[in-house]
Amino acid sequence: MDQTVLLAHGGGGVQTQELIDRIFKAHFANPYFTADDAAVLPLGHERLAFSTDGFIVSPPFFPGGNIGKLSICGTVNDLACMGAQPLWLTCAFVLEEGFPLADLEGIVCAMAETAKAAGVTLVAGDTKVASKGQVDKVFITTSGIGRLLGNVHTSGALARDGDAILVTGDIGRHGAAILLAREEFGIEAEIESDCAPLWHLVQAVLEKTDEIHVIRDATRGGVGTVLYEIASQSQVGIEIRQEDLPVDPRVSGICSMLGLDPLYLACEGRLVIIAPHKEQDRLLATLRALPHGEGAACIGSVTGRHKAGSVVVETAIGAKTLLPRPTGELLPRIC
Repeated sequence: MDQTVLLAHGGGGVQTQELIDRIFKAHFANPYFTADDAAVLPLGHERLAFSTDGFIVSPPFFPGGNIGKLSICGTVNDLACMGAQPLWLTCAFVLEEGFPLADLEGIVCAMAETAKAAGVTLVAGDTKVASKGQVDKVFITTSGIGRLLGNVHTSGALARDGDAILVTGDIGRHGAAILLAREEFGIEAEIESDCAPLWHLVQAVLEKTDEIHVIRDATRGGVGTVLYEIASQSQVGIEIRQEDLPVDPRVSGICSMLGLDPLYLACEGRLVIIAPHKEQDRLLATLRALPHGEGAACIGSVTGRHKAGSVVVETAIGAKTLLPRPTGELLPRIC
């Protein structure tokens, strides 16, 4: 492993996992330390979910949102993925000297509006100002607490042979929107981030069945990284169908021009849901009837036919190939 921190260590792929295992897990390990999106903690007769997330988006304003909206959605969705109704959030700002107050107010207004839409309350916070050049404009950290519904138990370690793999909409849109917002490639396309709070989707599918095994939001590293994490945690093989991947044609075009894979572009309003195949049709019908779930699709299966920890792609011509493991940093500062 490298002896200094690299941008790749924040990319969500192999290097990120190595960093977590070597440094953080080695020193923080305890019964509640989790590889999932939030820790599940007992409190009397209830269970709470607790999560924290940092946001360093460049640029901080992008089509479809800004770093403030993103900071609420990211933590709300992490709680929701554990089957927890998000309730309370805290936030911490690190601001660069010289950052425009009008921009800060725009970010804070977006946070307030998104929190209201998500049904959560911001209850505490902290602000630090760093000298010019010490940080890139504005960094935000949000932490959240939610209450688990009933006996819900979801985890990346619970995928089972024969399960269906669903996504709640087209993939890679947030990463593409951020890329275009940087104006580095001279590409013009109207692409908005999919950034959105998703508790309503989770609540709806949990009300349909108590057999949801895994729910993950495909943020940093995209759907491909999430699938590798689940395959590793559950020690299963995963097979997806290239033709069934929902990708906006504009995102697909950008990926073709720049040699990117939409499976590894970040989403900020998309879930990966794994449940028994018998539940597939009614879960898809439920998702498609709700905002941010209209494009839900089944993209593959959990299978014992492939090596545990592997993700295999069936191509458009029927060939099967191993999905390359996520390494490096395709798009720094996308979440």
